[in-house]
Amino acid sequence: MSPRLTTLENGVRIVTEAMPGLMSASIGIWVGAGGRHERLEQNGIAHFLEHMAFKGTRKRTALQIAEAIEDVGGYINAYTSREMTAYYARVLANDVPLALDVISDIVLNPVFDPKEIEVERHVILQEIGQALDTPDDVIFDWLQEAAYPDQPMGRSILGPSERVSRFQRDDLQGFVGEHYGPDQMILAAAGAVDHDSIVEQARAVFGGLKRRGGWGLEAAAFASGEKRVVKDLEQAHFALAFESPGYRDDAVYTAQVFSTALGGGMSSRLFQKLREERGLCYTIFSQVGAYDDTGMMTIYAGTSAEEISELAGLTVDEMKRSAEEMTEAEVARARAQLKAGLLMGLESPSARAERLARLLAIWGRVPEVEEAVERIDAVTRDGVRDHAAAMAAGAPTALALYGPVAGAPALDDLRRRLAA
Repeated sequence: MSPRLTTLENGVRIVTEAMPGLMSASIGIWVGAGGRHERLEQNGIAHFLEHMAFKGTRKRTALQIAEAIEDVGGYINAYTSREMTAYYARVLANDVPLALDVISDIVLNPVFDPKEIEVERHVILQEIGQALDTPDDVIFDWLQEAAYPDQPMGRSILGPSERVSRFQRDDLQGFVGEHYGPDQMILAAAGAVDHDSIVEQARAVFGGLKRRGGWGLEAAAFASGEKRVVKDLEQAHFALAFESPGYRDDAVYTAQVFSTALGGGMSSRLFQKLREERGLCYTIFSQVGAYDDTGMMTIYAGTSAEEISELAGLTVDEMKRSAEEMTEAEVARARAQLKAGLLMGLESPSARAERLARLLAIWGRVPEVEEAVERIDAVTRDGVRDHAAAMAAGAPTALALYGPVAGAPALDDLRRRLAA
């Protein structure tokens, strides 16, 4: 069945997609407020706010929030990204009204109890510490910083511990006041759902909210940069990024096909050459991330101190060769992987609700799945080769290295090798 969309007078958008035969549903609120909406002094507050939503409202304690969903066998969670914060639940069909009541309650009515703020502050500081102790997590934050220095897009979503240590109730309320207006909210649901019933309940919950003034994102500027942290670890961690199209650029489909063929699976070029043939690493992959006005293709691998230089060089060599040697079979396989991932994901109501919210935020509508499939199918071998050649010739590039990486080549060396 096709998605249905209703927009309330104050701008709240409600989008649903019924999935016949299912006995459960996923429902959530996506707010257009994430890491890149923060000012420097606010870095980490969007994520802090996500945590505090579960720490009590005017109607429920933190325990009552959890019990309300888990008493009916459901699941509730949230996440913060660079451009959105999402609060969502998965429940059985009869419990959709309850889930909507709980989700809307934590988004609209958090109390920000000072005692709970202190408790959650310690939890988040532990989360930051855990991330810093996980090399293949922290290296991606450092890569983002190297690619987008001194701008919101380049800052950690968790924020630095020194800022998180200072956030108070007024800071949380201020961020909500700036960014949690009704025209920044999307209510999305998929599975065993009834659109009209959800709209009726949502109108009662959200209808009284007043529109707030809009604001513009600070434009992202991908700047070539390098961050190298030498530390005595078992593995040398290597992450290389190239500027890629944003999600409104038609070329994003070519970028996805190229990244998949280059390092998206066991049959990909990087996996076969560097792991299967040379045994230089256990993990290696490439992936594409797209944002409102920019994007990033990332290549990651973990290897030994002795082999980091060889791995880095062969990685850019393989990327360069792909501009000349990428075959029809490789492109067809990558297209098939992307389409299968898209279509298999649609079997999950959680993935469908996520898709509804994201596409509505991007396009103001929810394109049919067939539209995405057609765009993937339209990607040609020559288009992929041209895309690879353009990246090799001069796309802005960033590099992050962590561990025993003193002997790793510098970014400038890799760029020269790639462009030669």
